[in-house]
Amino acid sequence: MFVRFVNDLRLSVDTTTAGMKCLLVATESAEVLFYWTDPEFEHSVQEQYGTSQEDGGRPPAFEDSINTLFAPIIISCSTMVDRLGDGYTSFSTENNHIYVLHQFEECLYIAVNGDGEESEEDLRRKIYVMKKLTEILFGMVTLSSSLLRKELRPQDTEQRNRVWKKLQRLLETYSRLREQDQSFLVEAVERLIHPTLCEQCIEFLERRLVQQINSSVERAGEEVLHAFILVHTKLLAFYSSRNASTLTTSDLLALIIMVQDLYPSSFDLDDTSPEELDSTSAPDIFYTPEHSPSDQDSGRLSSDSPPVFQFVDPDVQMAEDSLQTLEMPVLDPMTPSRVFLEATLKEGFFPMMPHSMYCLPLWPSITLVLLTKIPNSQVAMSVYVFLEAFAKLEKRLSEGLEGAAATRGQLPIQELRNKLDKFIRVLASMDVQTSHLQNVWSEFKNKAFTRSGPGITRPLVPSCQSMKTQLCAVYRQCFAAECMGINQRLAPAVQERALNMVQEKLMDWKDFLLVKSKRNITMEFPGLVHFIYVDRTAGQMIAPSLNVTDRAASELGKGPLAHFIKNKVWRFVATTRRYLQKGYTTVTLRDGDYYFCYFLWFENETGYKLEVVDIPSLPDDSAPIGMLAWDYYRKLLRFYSKSHQSEVVKCYELLTVHLGVIPTEYILQHCSQLARKLWEPSRIPLL
Repeated sequence: MFVRFVNDLRLSVDTTTAGMKCLLVATESAEVLFYWTDPEFEHSVQEQYGTSQEDGGRPPAFEDSINTLFAPIIISCSTMVDRLGDGYTSFSTENNHIYVLHQFEECLYIAVNGDGEESEEDLRRKIYVMKKLTEILFGMVTLSSSLLRKELRPQDTEQRNRVWKKLQRLLETYSRLREQDQSFLVEAVERLIHPTLCEQCIEFLERRLVQQINSSVERAGEEVLHAFILVHTKLLAFYSSRNASTLTTSDLLALIIMVQDLYPSSFDLDDTSPEELDSTSAPDIFYTPEHSPSDQDSGRLSSDSPPVFQFVDPDVQMAEDSLQTLEMPVLDPMTPSRVFLEATLKEGFFPMMPHSMYCLPLWPSITLVLLTKIPNSQVAMSVYVFLEAFAKLEKRLSEGLEGAAATRGQLPIQELRNKLDKFIRVLASMDVQTSHLQNVWSEFKNKAFTRSGPGITRPLVPSCQSMKTQLCAVYRQCFAAECMGINQRLAPAVQERALNMVQEKLMDWKDFLLVKSKRNITMEFPGLVHFIYVDRTAGQMIAPSLNVTDRAASELGKGPLAHFIKNKVWRFVATTRRYLQKGYTTVTLRDGDYYFCYFLWFENETGYKLEVVDIPSLPDDSAPIGMLAWDYYRKLLRFYSKSHQSEVVKCYELLTVHLGVIPTEYILQHCSQLARKLWEPSRIPLL
């Protein structure tokens, strides 16, 4: 089935079933842990495997069909890793379908595109975003492949469907934002530009909202660390308590995806005037088909529930089965989500600390988000310290270091022993099941510390791996979403008061905010068509709106022109990333009637531009450049700061689109003036 080309590792495969888009996560043994497909891909798979069924038989389950389709690719990739020590990262088929593969530990991620809308870089980015989402949802459980398999593919079919549907929705939400929203195009948070209101809201969050919640006796031991207000995907105000870690741009973007999944922006409603709303409001009478005679009425809507379907033509009929299929569960905004976020505390760096996230909808498209610290989060810190210790020990033992050399530069092995013994006793006092951890730890101690054991030598590697798995299991037991007790949350009354307080504060501003989110900043330079300015140190961006619907107006007007420019901008951002990957920090090119410029530069804290240096180039199969799934710019800042250790270094990007008739010298002058003009507003302390 495969023809392998050694030079570029491209394969020609039989993909007669391949459709448009798909993302798959599987084990090395070809067990499907998760999949997402668009309707075209699903239809093509069902069409092929449905025709192969026996007469009168039922078609195979779609999951089985997916498994059959991808199993040869997965097995081929595993074989190459076993025999050559390396697998292929991408290949294309004879009908121009692109496959991108990436192995994270024992899980293989495969992304497919067959309609030409996504490049290899787009598919690789989607894979990394998928991994980021699993880390946000499952935390340190993702550090254990065996536990992650159970998390992604629970034995209970109903639970598995819930997990898969949630991840599928998040992936679809990300794809929608990536196609429509400039902040997700460049992977930086967009702020609403209104200094007075922003500062008032930050002060309100600090002195009234957060202070009141954290002093309440009904907070169940939780403490609000971060509070922020979103208008669509734009940040109006952000406040962090004094003892909170900085919320990274990567985590904030992932949380915005989750908010948009829960409460998708209603752009059509926002673009409608009050007069249009009055004329297009729903009638008071709804046509709903009556239920068929039944002994059970459990599926019936209550009399005071809002109708799910509305029909203009009363002659339209719909089957009861279809109604029941399309009904969506009602979301309870008072129920928090468990999320795992990066934290840098005085005790050290912790990559996936458990938090509770409360998404409280103020009005359509305006949301208050609270992130709270949960009472037993200290357990997560201890688990990570032990995980890191065993991971370092395993690595050094695998490299051939033994005895004192294997533990040099980290927690002394005897101190590790004492602390872990104490930690297990503390867990037992918290009614945490520790029997498996105790057994594995006893086995480790017998091997490492007794005269009959091998000591701190290479045979201890499997015990290190078992310890990591059991520590992750304890972490899951303490912090998994399904382990959240109904009493372990802010009381509904506390949430209700918070909601009412912010609504009262913003009542006179809500309509303005929805309009402002569409016309955030205007352009004042003749011939300048569009720009995107990004402060990569803060992870924030500013850009004029690019609305492409016929209803929504922007600086470029409506419809076709804005859509044309949008496509140009999206393509140019992809081009700049390819050049940045190769080490270029300046790109200028002419495309038809337009002239595009891109600049990346560094400044010190006073705004003085620092000298240009050669930045490292990256291999073609490296992690995608951005800030959501992998923070490229954080690493770039570390690289540049090595030669400027006495000052704070900041990184900026500017992308501009000019009319091609504008002379080059004026374009460069515009870019310089624009960067200076936008420098001051970016100092608003939102993050």
